Amino acid sequence: MKIEETRLPGVLLIEPAVFGDARGFFMETWQEERYAAVGLPRSWRQDNLSCSQRGVLRGLHGQNPSPQGKLVYVLQGEVFDVAVDIRRGSPTFGCWTAVYLSAENKKQFYLPPGMAHGFLVMSETALFAYKCTELYAPEHEFSVAWDDPDIGIDWPLTGGPPQLSGKDANAPRLRDIMPERLVAYG
Repeated sequence: MKIEETRLPGVLLIEPAVFGDARGFFMETWQEERYAAVGLPRSWRQDNLSCSQRGVLRGLHGQNPSPQGKLVYVLQGEVFDVAVDIRRGSPTFGCWTAVYLSAENKKQFYLPPGMAHGFLVMSETALFAYKCTELYAPEHEFSVAWDDPDIGIDWPLTGGPPQLSGKDANAPRLRDIMPERLVAYG
């Protein structure tokens, strides 16, 4: 397993060991001891799976209280996956990092609690899997505008604007979210 730190503290790019031959491949998507040794949580509360078509943008989503750490990866297709630091008081508050995740590259992205998360589907369809450290709590979830100019994410859009949910299309800028909605840094 190879671990790469990103410019956001705690956000990691993970390349699991993949064993393949003419029959296909095998890889561990989670192994408690090995992942805990590099700083990931030992326990997870929920696993999720979403399927989306090309041009769908989901996010940027956060949750507080009970912020979710996430381990995300793609089972089919490709996405441009983004983490934004929304931890109140963090030295990297409002900064973002991104990675392409695909069934082909088999990479995983770990986002600790306090990150807003979003992804743009680059392939015809994408099957997106993620583990969460906390249960989804719709009453505590919020969105940050995917195109917030203060954050300045360079989304690789092709063929027009992304397809958004109503909630994501009307999400406020990060500076307009009440500070108590955000996770405190440290």
